[in-house]
Amino acid sequence: MQRFQCYINGEFADGEARFESIDPATGLAWAEMPEAREADVDRAVEAARNALDGGPWAKLSATQRGKLLYKLADLVAENAGKLAELETRDTGKIIRETSAQIAYVADYYRYYAGIADKIEGSYLPIDKPDMDVWLRREPIGVVAMVVPWNSQLFLSAVKIGPALAAGCTMVVKASEDGPAPLLEFARLVHEAGFPAGVVNIITGFGPSCGAALSRHPQVDHIAFTGGPETARHVVRNSAENLASTSLELGGKSPFIVFADTDLDSAANAQVAGIFAATGQSCVAGSRLIVERSIKDRFLQILKAKAEAIRIGSPLDMATEVGPLATQRQCDHVKALVARSLAAGATLVTGGTAPEAAGFYYQPTILDCDGSASPSLDNEFFGPVLSVLSFETEAEALRLANDTRYGLAAGVFTQNLTRAHRLMKGIHAGIVWVNTYRAVSPIAPFGGFGLSGHGREGGLQAALDYTRTKTVWLRTSDDPIPDPFVMR
Repeated sequence: MQRFQCYINGEFADGEARFESIDPATGLAWAEMPEAREADVDRAVEAARNALDGGPWAKLSATQRGKLLYKLADLVAENAGKLAELETRDTGKIIRETSAQIAYVADYYRYYAGIADKIEGSYLPIDKPDMDVWLRREPIGVVAMVVPWNSQLFLSAVKIGPALAAGCTMVVKASEDGPAPLLEFARLVHEAGFPAGVVNIITGFGPSCGAALSRHPQVDHIAFTGGPETARHVVRNSAENLASTSLELGGKSPFIVFADTDLDSAANAQVAGIFAATGQSCVAGSRLIVERSIKDRFLQILKAKAEAIRIGSPLDMATEVGPLATQRQCDHVKALVARSLAAGATLVTGGTAPEAAGFYYQPTILDCDGSASPSLDNEFFGPVLSVLSFETEAEALRLANDTRYGLAAGVFTQNLTRAHRLMKGIHAGIVWVNTYRAVSPIAPFGGFGLSGHGREGGLQAALDYTRTKTVWLRTSDDPIPDPFVMR
């Protein structure tokens, strides 16, 4: 059984305890993980604080920070295969996706390596003739990063990359549900030559690790990706240290299909949006909103594609849908499907778990027209699609916005003016038109409502890891006049 360690202050060490990690494809333990608790969190945060306030990291120029990020990017690219195998083994995400995604993660680090010495301050044309005033951008400080198990090397890169470019130090908490790839990534950070304490990577459970980290008095900012309920705990904990927060949460994203679109292309995008990654994606297009005149035809195409999906070992490159990450998640999907059927949804296809070891669930489509199905409101984080139909553009927009979430949306139409109207009208942080689930380090990522706040990706993400300092310089040699009058 493989053993992993935490990475604290430039050293690999066990946590206060250990726990077993389960292979979702078999349901069996395959590795031992270090369980960090409060004392480990204290050591990691103290290391990050010391690295921020003094030592080699604090003395590096922005260009030198960028060069370290370039080195890290190269190491990620060189080790993408190994990291992909670990992520697949520990989370069940199929190898054909982890291989491609982790290779692309290197580009995120390259992007932020280039930004490191492009973060600029500004000169203010102040209204006082004997003063020069300018703004400096400085690191926001010690950042606590809480990363989920799904797409964790991507979801950590969009935090670690901009934070390092800005000069921050950090403690990264990998999810206890599949932490292996992030703990292995720590070895690349070490090899790249980042000074001790700049990047600390731990894992552990919410009450004994996550809570201690998010309320720690020396944490300045919390970058969290996960579900809304856990986010509420994070925000409550941040009241203890008054740390700023950025929250990237879940979604119930609408996928709108008009009759004038290429139906086969839209169906492929819908498959990518809900069945890729076994539906375990925050941007999953889990609500299909289809024009009524083509609903039956489009569902026939989707049903055929869903039933042709190859379910199998996530380590097999031919597999298209692997297991869910945990037994808990599998049970949640089964229960929500059962509740939805009881509420009047009609099963189009799927709806069962294959008789095999592991946490598998078939790609499932539920026709929810005329029902109050809970599948329309609740995030599955699994391969389940809920379907509604519409007659008019206004009705499509109303259904799209009928959600507490607001992360992403897809619009499929050949009508350019309609596309522009919907782009403006949809309440979501990301709108894809005639495509879905596309990402880039250049493009910001984030949502509205229960999908959180703040943005990851793009230049703004690096700026968000800085704070401004206003510097006033008096240029006159004359004595300061009346001290009781504000200048």
